Amino acid sequence: MHLPFLFSFLSFLFIQNTSSSVTDGKNPAPADWPMQFHAVLFMNRSGILQKTDLWYDWPNGRNFNIIQHQLGVLNYDLEWDNGTSFYYTLEPFEKTCKVFHFDVGILRPDWLNDANYLGQRNQDSFLCNVWEKADFITYYEDVRTRRPVYWVFKTSGMTAHVMTFEVGAVLDHENWQAPVYCFSENRTQNKRPSKDSEIQSFNVINRMSMRNNRQRVVNSLNGVIQENDVHKSVP
Repeated sequence: MHLPFLFSFLSFLFIQNTSSSVTDGKNPAPADWPMQFHAVLFMNRSGILQKTDLWYDWPNGRNFNIIQHQLGVLNYDLEWDNGTSFYYTLEPFEKTCKVFHFDVGILRPDWLNDANYLGQRNQDSFLCNVWEKADFITYYEDVRTRRPVYWVFKTSGMTAHVMTFEVGAVLDHENWQAPVYCFSENRTQNKRPSKDSEIQSFNVINRMSMRNNRQRVVNSLNGVIQENDVHKSVP
């Protein structure tokens, strides 16, 4: 089973008029992610469909993907900014849990900085500005509202259509707790997910973004804590 990432993924807003994204004739820049938002995504990977509820909560250092596979299992992908991710199922499905440790935390709000502008295209009946990041993801943003519309993972061909996007929406705190069976010692996975998984690729992008920030000497690293003890992974 491939881990999604969506992490990954993924949407950004701040409603502005079209001219606000273009200055002095330069190419437009993608909007940063809002500090907190909820998005509903319909994903397609070579005909395999899923619906993902994406909850992004940067101030609290957490990101949550609730993934409904078509006529199948409901998976929970809970990520913390200390690099720990829980991938689990709940009743009525079989209780399962895998714990992964990454070198970096959740995606930063400005992870699309330095993306390569590709121009404007029509997608899902919206006129969009389009960017490519790290030869991994192509990202479409509505020209008028600057809401995310669509993106495609170039490594796997998985596509995401943004159905709803609620800026400022926050999932109730009790829903961010991984189940107790995630905390037994034999649940911890020292290895990373498979090489072609979206979750690993997003972390590659995050590391690249951090290196760029160091080179520019603009911002220090944000929220990256090395943590190997899964029992300390949930604040």
